[in-house]
Amino acid sequence: MGCFGFLKVMMFAFNGIIFLSGAAILGVGIWVKVDSGSILGFLKGIKDAPAEMNQILNVGYLLIAVGAVLLIIGFLGCCGAMKESRCMLLLFFVIVLVVFIAEVAGAVVILVFKPLAGELIEKLGTKVVQNIKKDYGQNSDVTALWNATMDTLKCCGFYNYTDFTGSPFQMRTNLYPQQCCHGAVFSSCNDTSATITGCFPKFKQLIDENTIVIVAVALGIAALEILAMVVSMTLYCIIGSKSD
Repeated sequence: MGCFGFLKVMMFAFNGIIFLSGAAILGVGIWVKVDSGSILGFLKGIKDAPAEMNQILNVGYLLIAVGAVLLIIGFLGCCGAMKESRCMLLLFFVIVLVVFIAEVAGAVVILVFKPLAGELIEKLGTKVVQNIKKDYGQNSDVTALWNATMDTLKCCGFYNYTDFTGSPFQMRTNLYPQQCCHGAVFSSCNDTSATITGCFPKFKQLIDENTIVIVAVALGIAALEILAMVVSMTLYCIIGSKSD
């Protein structure tokens, strides 16, 4: 096969993975925008939510954009390698380099503004709890949305069961949602048996437990991008020397 053929196979394999990843991310982005029952719909339904949270509602568009870019990168890489097109390989290299720089810049921004994220979550939590105390058990949309969220994530409220204290549901029944109790029947879910963790602490715990996996995946993607750039530029040079 030779070194040149091996590099072409590597390039095709790398970009096949990138292309499939892009298709998957694009599909998720479309699903997020179409699915009215997603967590984004939940955030959108919170009255007087912090203005910064409006940016999260655009995550579907971000996923669609990322998926589309990955599809283009995968296409350019595969076709450039198979057709031995220097133009496609150079364009592939430039796009991957821009994406890599953007990822590094994004990581730096996240580290710098991490304290602000805590403040934003605290403001969001305040508004969410106010929303629960005002509408849970009275507004059918809010009640159904929270029930679905708690059933799916196996959690209770935003912080814990006290979020429901003073809500129309709790005032009327003097009880808490069944999702807040371990295997309890509805009539026995009170402040002594409501021990289920809140949705936010559970989500934070899930992130903390998988931090190493997330970092490993991020480093793996970065390494793949660097390797893809090296291979594409090597092919670019080899094809150029063959044509001279």
